[in-house]
Amino acid sequence: MSNTSPQSGILLVEDDSQIFNEIKSLMGFMGFDTFYVNDLDALTGALNSGEFKCVLLGEFQGERARIEALEKIQSSTVPVILFNQDKINLEKYQSQYSVVSSHLEMPLKYEPVSLALEAISSPGNATSVTAVGKLVSRIPKLGGSSAAIQYVRTMIEQVAKADASVLILGESGTGKEVVARNIHALSNRCKAGFVPVNCGAIPADLLESELFGHEKGAFTGAINSRQGRFELAEKGTLFLDEIGDMSLPMQVKLLRVLQERTFERVGSNKSIQSDVRILAATHRNLELNIKDGKFREDLFYRLNVFPIELPSLRERLEDVPFLLQDQIDKLEADNRGTVRLTAEATEMLSQYSWPGNVRELSNLVERLSILYPDSIVDAQHLPPKYQPASAFKPEVNSFKSNPPFNPALMFADLDEDDEIERSLLKKLPADLPQKISEGYSETAITKAAATLDDDGLDLKEHLAGMEVELITQALGKTDGVVAHAAKLLKMRRTTLVEKLKKYNIKT
Repeated sequence: MSNTSPQSGILLVEDDSQIFNEIKSLMGFMGFDTFYVNDLDALTGALNSGEFKCVLLGEFQGERARIEALEKIQSSTVPVILFNQDKINLEKYQSQYSVVSSHLEMPLKYEPVSLALEAISSPGNATSVTAVGKLVSRIPKLGGSSAAIQYVRTMIEQVAKADASVLILGESGTGKEVVARNIHALSNRCKAGFVPVNCGAIPADLLESELFGHEKGAFTGAINSRQGRFELAEKGTLFLDEIGDMSLPMQVKLLRVLQERTFERVGSNKSIQSDVRILAATHRNLELNIKDGKFREDLFYRLNVFPIELPSLRERLEDVPFLLQDQIDKLEADNRGTVRLTAEATEMLSQYSWPGNVRELSNLVERLSILYPDSIVDAQHLPPKYQPASAFKPEVNSFKSNPPFNPALMFADLDEDDEIERSLLKKLPADLPQKISEGYSETAITKAAATLDDDGLDLKEHLAGMEVELITQALGKTDGVVAHAAKLLKMRRTTLVEKLKKYNIKT
């Protein structure tokens, strides 16, 4: 934030510069700028340049350097919050340095950070920081640190203080309501209500009453007068989810409210003034709907003052590990159990396409916590749809064998449904065992099996065979060192480990 001074800033002292971006985004939501230093000279200069709210001291160049840093900070009397180090250091450092306040677990989360800031606030600042802390603790998290999600956070910060209408676009499950709640919580209307309405879930003939309310006797069943969502959201924010599902007659009535800032309850001719900010969301292509006559163009431009487009999860797969941990943290916070994922399982999930986006990921974590409560989940424990499709079973996937290779034995225990493997057996040349015994290379065997006849060839199976061959070659060239083989194949080590398990390749 360009208008933020050091007095409202946080000074981060940490070796790992990657952590800076995550902390900067979090502190930005809380109204603070974050300044980063990673050596003692820079720390001295920063402390001399102005006052900071606090210093976040992480894993900084070892014990000796941390002690020197604490001595410098002690002389400037800036409060210190420890993070990214052993919690045992808290008591040790607190006994020597009065500026050390608390310790935060990684990854940093909204509520613990806000509470830690409350604890270090002077009486003059306690009210504002407490208010920020309570506000931030209620904001649902827009998880991730990818460039795409950081851009969305920037858009939220820019539009939050304005009163413009916002149209949030994105596939189902990407977190459109989370964005809306963040905009409201960071806006000047945050003390009033946030009122969500799912326009696609309410029948068209009832939506008018739901939005504008009704008078007693306005229609059959209206035994009492009732406020609508516009009245409930007065001075606050009305979130119209799935606006693309709203009927055309209802779109006309909504447009009138947006233009005139007045409405009438159903069954009444008394106009009610409305001071409500409108946030709308949809997974539909409204511009295409306009061409098809399903959405009013004038309403679209009223809503689309400030568009925010949410990326699908498959467009930011680097955020998957963060989101998985975030969902696990939520389960633990709600006392609904927990689960742990191995690096291989996390890597596998980071390659999945996630058609259901963050909602699907959240459901998967909850499902795993039920299937494997308080346990460690490896890649093999994941539901089949989250595992890469394998054209080979373990017995089929190695051309090296001891005793000598016999293709018939590879299929000896096939089930009736194993049609892929049976079709592969038909593709193998009849003299394959002889070719192996005569010293034919595996590449030559693979090529022999890839002969395209009149029945065609399953390309997927053939490519899997080639993959096995290349992995085997890479391991041979590197004397079985997986990390070096992964470099030759230009892939992550964890990815190669998963493929070794998939194809039952021994190192």
